[in-house]
Amino acid sequence: MRQTLDQILIRSSQSNFDTLLAALRKKLAAAARFAGYDSEENKTVVAILRDVAEQGDQRLAAYTERFDGVRLSAGQFRVPAEDLEKAHRQMDGEILSSLRKAIANVREYQQRILVANKSGLSAGAGIKYVPIGRVGVCVPGAAAPLPSTVVMTVVPAQVAGVQEIAVVSPPRHKGSVHPVILAACHELGVNEVYRIGGVQAVAALAFGTQTIRKVDMIVGPGNKWVQAAKRYVAGDHVRIDSVAGPSEVLIIANDQANPAWVAADMLSQAEHGTDSSAVLITDSEKLGRAVLESLKQQLGELTRADEASQSLVSYSRIVVVESMDRAVEIANDFAGEHLEIQCGRQSRQVAQRITNAGAIFIGPYSPVAVGDYWAGPSHTLPTGSRAKFASALTSNDFVKSISIIAYDRKRLAASAEDIVRLAEVEGLDAHARSIKIRQKSSMGSPE
Repeated sequence: MRQTLDQILIRSSQSNFDTLLAALRKKLAAAARFAGYDSEENKTVVAILRDVAEQGDQRLAAYTERFDGVRLSAGQFRVPAEDLEKAHRQMDGEILSSLRKAIANVREYQQRILVANKSGLSAGAGIKYVPIGRVGVCVPGAAAPLPSTVVMTVVPAQVAGVQEIAVVSPPRHKGSVHPVILAACHELGVNEVYRIGGVQAVAALAFGTQTIRKVDMIVGPGNKWVQAAKRYVAGDHVRIDSVAGPSEVLIIANDQANPAWVAADMLSQAEHGTDSSAVLITDSEKLGRAVLESLKQQLGELTRADEASQSLVSYSRIVVVESMDRAVEIANDFAGEHLEIQCGRQSRQVAQRITNAGAIFIGPYSPVAVGDYWAGPSHTLPTGSRAKFASALTSNDFVKSISIIAYDRKRLAASAEDIVRLAEVEGLDAHARSIKIRQKSSMGSPE
């Protein structure tokens, strides 16, 4: 493994550097995107979505047995309230204490950035913000239980004022949802939890079944199958947050960075799964080589060493470039989910030059784990260079805006001639007439 890892170090001084960098860029993009539309994989996703949409609970149960190995009747999809309460009651006290502190941090941050309190009307026009009515949350549970995802999706929705939240998670723990996820749901007052996952769960949320009511929005991370399903139902049936997965980190570091810390941060993403990525870009070859040696050392200490090592070899690189300008250029092109900047005193200056990233972690004491669990911003972030046009999930994503127009007689009269002229140039006589008829009437309607 030590020799295998050596291949992840590439340098701008190599004659084929541009080719290697382009290959990495292409490989990461491919990992973050599902197979072609005509592929068998896509046909499978579409077939599952259609089956559940048309037949509901029957097909949902069949796919749960097929993919999760758990046979459930429709009446068993929903986790009983007593199971939620039991999981919460049996949760370790110190873990519960930490969970509550994290919830408080996330709630404070999401309340601080919420725009919904800016509803108003002036000069005859305004805007009204209202929360999404019903939201479905996908919580992964196959590789590892993620109660943090419950916090990072449910709390922003609650802050926005969402009244109904349904959580789905695959039955991979003794035929049900992992107790720590159930406990987190109970702590947040979420009592609608279903032991279903995968494409079939997305279908149930998007279309509804005989026992599961349709939602208006689906959020949460997941594997490529789940994200592909979210992409297919988005727009026509529900709103989604973004296509979030597989996990990735890009680190910009100079010779002021601690190589052991950088290596640890790379491994923290690599352990998510074999298709996760961790890329270091540095203008210091000395640092790059030191990080490589630290990766070799630390890898053997991980419980998920096999997944992390495969991720490092397949999707991760240490990229040594000639300047920090080049490092910033590559980072903005890659548009990573998580972007760490460990450049000592220059960290904030470098951060100001970043235009594309899901979240930026500035300085040596801001590893991704701080954002994953604690700081306040949601860890549900766009991946696969989608940060060029998509953003982190926030409380503002759970509100929709309604435009308001409220003209009185005087304001309409002042604008009538212009409105009529614009309507007539488009040949829309009835539009113009709707204005003229009000101007001809001396009586008018009440204000």
